Amino acid sequence: MTELTSYLERNWWLLLIRGIAAILFGIAAFAWPGLTMSVLVLLFGAWTFVDGAFAIADSIRYRDRIDKWWLWLLDGVFGVFVGLLALFMPGVTAFVLLMFIAAWAILGGILRIVAAIQLRKKIEGEWLLGLGGALSILFGVLLIAVPQAGLLSFIWLIAVWSIAIGILFTILAFGLRTVGKEQRL
Repeated sequence: MTELTSYLERNWWLLLIRGIAAILFGIAAFAWPGLTMSVLVLLFGAWTFVDGAFAIADSIRYRDRIDKWWLWLLDGVFGVFVGLLALFMPGVTAFVLLMFIAAWAILGGILRIVAAIQLRKKIEGEWLLGLGGALSILFGVLLIAVPQAGLLSFIWLIAVWSIAIGILFTILAFGLRTVGKEQRL
């Protein structure tokens, strides 16, 4: 038996706690989607701010050893700026992220349609690629037209994922507990 397996069998309850916490988070995300989005944006803002601050400090500290150290400094300043924006204007941050997703969906859809048209004489079923492109464009347009629904859908996906992971961790924890008991007998 490996050391990791032995550790997991002895500490199965840690996975159980993580599983229960993930399930509770998923339920909370369904119950309070606005709060969930705000917390996620604030965590992103805090991370970006700290990352930018470290980049600034490192660029200044190692400026004599790094070529074009000022690029690292600019990266850090941008990180601090984005972090502060996310912390003090979380609604704007969430909206901008959603607009990037919408733009990506629309551009990707256009490219899929163009590819389908170019491939129509070379492959069969190219219409599926074109249909996928059209659906992608529709998705992007809907995100722009009804951004609140897009944010809510995003939170629901996170909630479903969290609950699914929580259930899997819980099942794994009980499985490890059973294996650990059998090993001790």
